[in-house]
Amino acid sequence: MTSPAPERVLVVDDDPALRELLGEYLTANGMVVQAVHDGAAMRQALLAGMPGAIVLDLMLPGEDGLSLARELRTHSNVPILMLSARGEEIDRVIGLEVGADDYLAKPFGPRELLARLRALLRRHRALAGVPQAAPRLAGFGPFQLDLAAHRLLRDGAEVRLTSAEFDLLRVFVERPNRVLSRDLLVSQLRGYERDPFDRSIDIRVTRLRRKIEADPTAPVFVRTIRGEGYLFNPRGEQT
Repeated sequence: MTSPAPERVLVVDDDPALRELLGEYLTANGMVVQAVHDGAAMRQALLAGMPGAIVLDLMLPGEDGLSLARELRTHSNVPILMLSARGEEIDRVIGLEVGADDYLAKPFGPRELLARLRALLRRHRALAGVPQAAPRLAGFGPFQLDLAAHRLLRDGAEVRLTSAEFDLLRVFVERPNRVLSRDLLVSQLRGYERDPFDRSIDIRVTRLRRKIEADPTAPVFVRTIRGEGYLFNPRGEQT
């Protein structure tokens, strides 16, 4: 039985010492690592193919990590782990809003980064490797969520979702017409979320609403229940 190919990881950071550290540590833990220093070098590296995951620094010379993450999300759902030296909540919020899957503040231990990368890669492999037979379809409004193929369709056309957005929508679809607390959502999305007191769940809901709501500012499918959490209403009736 052949062993699975090692995961390819692209590190984008302008700190040469950190690039060397992550390159050595991740390689020692079975990954194939390419490390570059800015956005132009990232694009050049991507010409050889999309890696399994990208570790992307927020503060880069020229184009910053937010701009690059936003650009990546226009054509790829590759898992993005964003790094920042500041670690302020506003950085984390903006990073998640533009499409990063996870966030790690510097300084950090390489073991923690490895654990988070592995969690993202497991999720992404699961999305890519689910058999296409025997689809499990859940309908709401004009949408069909194919739980087997990990696809969302609107009137037959695919709606692009990140793995984090798909997982959140799956949790909602499997628990319709129930108020789901943030703590419950955190527990269901472990591997992405860690702190029930930060805004990560709210940010992911905001991103998901942009994909499924006609007016994200007046949502009918994913409603906010003040002080309690969120409720998924598959019929989408107006309140």
